[in-house]
Amino acid sequence: MMFGYSDDWWTVLFVPALLWFPFGPIAMGATGWWCAHSPGLRPRLWSWLLPALPVGAMAANLVLPWERVSRNEWLDDFLGFLWVYIGAITVLPWLLGDGITRPARALRARRAGHGSV
Repeated sequence: MMFGYSDDWWTVLFVPALLWFPFGPIAMGATGWWCAHSPGLRPRLWSWLLPALPVGAMAANLVLPWERVSRNEWLDDFLGFLWVYIGAITVLPWLLGDGITRPARALRARRAGHGSV
């Protein structure tokens, strides 16, 4: 029992979810950069594990009240969650980090190769 309520253990899950909103794009952009810079399983695994807790906690909050699923506005909430939390905060920064780093590295390698020939 934290703060006097029996269900306050959910706070432990929602604190990372609330911090994911401002800092998640930075973290996902960094993992996208990391994936573009170093090959292997480790950076790709961290790209999946890092957002698992915050995005999973928010998804559980959206899905767990099963009574809401039968109402029509649940679909709008779910689509908004997909667009904002998964698309804009998690996937898009990763794609930008990876997508900007790969061409920049290729261009830099191309310039370095032509300069030495």
